[in-house]
Amino acid sequence: MFSIETLILIAGSLLLLGIASNKFSARMGVPVLVVFLAIGMLAGSEGIGGIEFENYTLAHGFATTALCLILFNGGIGTPYAAFQSAWKPASLLATVGVIVTAVITGLAASWILGLSWLQGLLLGSIVGSTDASVVFSVLRGGGVHIRPRLANTLEVESGSNDPMAIFLTVGLIEVLTGQTPFGFGLVTLFLNQAVVGTAMGMAVGWAGAWVLQHIRLEAAGLYPVMATALGLFSFGMASELGGSGFLAVYLTGVVIGNRRPVFHRGIVLFHDALAWMCQILMFTALGILSFPSRLWDVTVPALLIASVLIFVARPIAVFLCGMPFRFTVRELSFLSWVGLKGAVPITLATFPMMAGLPAASVIFDTVFFVVVVSALVQGWTLPAVARFLRLEVPKNQKTPVTLEISSLQNVDGDIVDYYIDQDSRASGCMIKDLALPDGVVIALIVRDEQTVLPQGRSQLLQGDHVVVVLRPSIRAMVDRVFAPTRTHVKELPQELEFPLRGSIKVCDLEQFYELKLADDGNLTLDELVRQHLGENNVKIGAVVQIDQIALHLRELSSDGTVLYVGMSILAEPAEATDSSLSATSLPLE
Repeated sequence: MFSIETLILIAGSLLLLGIASNKFSARMGVPVLVVFLAIGMLAGSEGIGGIEFENYTLAHGFATTALCLILFNGGIGTPYAAFQSAWKPASLLATVGVIVTAVITGLAASWILGLSWLQGLLLGSIVGSTDASVVFSVLRGGGVHIRPRLANTLEVESGSNDPMAIFLTVGLIEVLTGQTPFGFGLVTLFLNQAVVGTAMGMAVGWAGAWVLQHIRLEAAGLYPVMATALGLFSFGMASELGGSGFLAVYLTGVVIGNRRPVFHRGIVLFHDALAWMCQILMFTALGILSFPSRLWDVTVPALLIASVLIFVARPIAVFLCGMPFRFTVRELSFLSWVGLKGAVPITLATFPMMAGLPAASVIFDTVFFVVVVSALVQGWTLPAVARFLRLEVPKNQKTPVTLEISSLQNVDGDIVDYYIDQDSRASGCMIKDLALPDGVVIALIVRDEQTVLPQGRSQLLQGDHVVVVLRPSIRAMVDRVFAPTRTHVKELPQELEFPLRGSIKVCDLEQFYELKLADDGNLTLDELVRQHLGENNVKIGAVVQIDQIALHLRELSSDGTVLYVGMSILAEPAEATDSSLSATSLPLE
């Protein structure tokens, strides 16, 4: 029997080993879960650690709690934009795709292992979902960046398919134990889980985001804790009402993460750290729970089942669900290969053990082996497959880092740390020539570990870190100013108006935003507007329209000088009357 001091020492040692192994994993391209599981197996009863741990009840409880927090973190980090661009294919993959994968794998497992068809479907359901954290840790570790639509589809699918796998597992266990009849009873269970889980997740998310936005707590550190409490409450309440707690906690995280409550950045970082700790401890604990000697008994059948899952079930599910959405064959092939298994299958494999099913130990050992094979085969080769299929996009040398504005009020602003790369558009430019939108403030320049107070004539050099204060709505424009010229950047959002000073030169706008406004780049916006409108028509509310670019006059000085112009990108190119340029004067409502 270990003393509490010994347990704390073991926990701290395992965490340190897990963190150190994560660095090794990133360099070698090995999925972190394999390393964590290996550490657990070495620490287990049949390893050098000799820790005897066979308490499946405790493991089930700990893994469920950890999985709840991991899903909550996944929801917090999923932007609405990802849903908007990929929710249709991702939703189909997360539901129909999981079912197809589970059925094909399950039928193969029942024949290979000699199980009943229901037991086989249970095994297929357990390994039916894709793990988001494993997929993207491998992609980042391998230095691979895929196309945005493909990445968004993977992100939403990976984050939202766990509830379906969990539902299928729980439902089939209830059928096998006689608690729910197969057929109509299973359909009723699914509808109840889906409806209650969705409703509870959205309700707690909206209410929780409102509370976080308006409550005034004494300590800033309580805001992340309160967000965690909301996630746990959502999970528990949905489960008590017969819904899917895992679906509820994921949706609660999505809503809270996108509502940008007070201390939003701190909440994100806190839960990212919490999720990492849960992954390390959970995988290590599950590794300790396993018996390597028993894995040898299922090596051949588990390899066959893994082969069916990787080369048959997942590709059929992906092509069936993805073809209606105009994915290319290369994209569908990559989606088929990105079927990595992670936290959910091994956690779900403890459910049959808890229920006391006859084939529970065989299912657990087989699932454990399949997860390791999937992570090694698919995870290790994933970067190479992305390159082979030519689905990479150039990587930003330094991703802008968004910093937290610590305030008890809702501040409509971000502090962003931009790195000046060798071929950044801003490299070598003076601050006064950057053509930044109005309201953007360069607060600090960090050069060679020294701070430089910015002035209009301060020149930005390669290697500088530029700390910028801005509003989130104009982030896309500022990103373009500091982005390397070779880097793919997002298109400027249509119909959104960006405020610009009238003194900005046309050539600077054209350089930083890749626009074409005039043949004479030395004109200022003030002079450009006057050129098109004429002196008598320069008034607040007038509009100059140049192809897809609209310039709205927003403020004039007492002598008629244009102080501020609102620039927007129109959805459709304007049809010019006598040339490619047109100008109109409209009142401002």
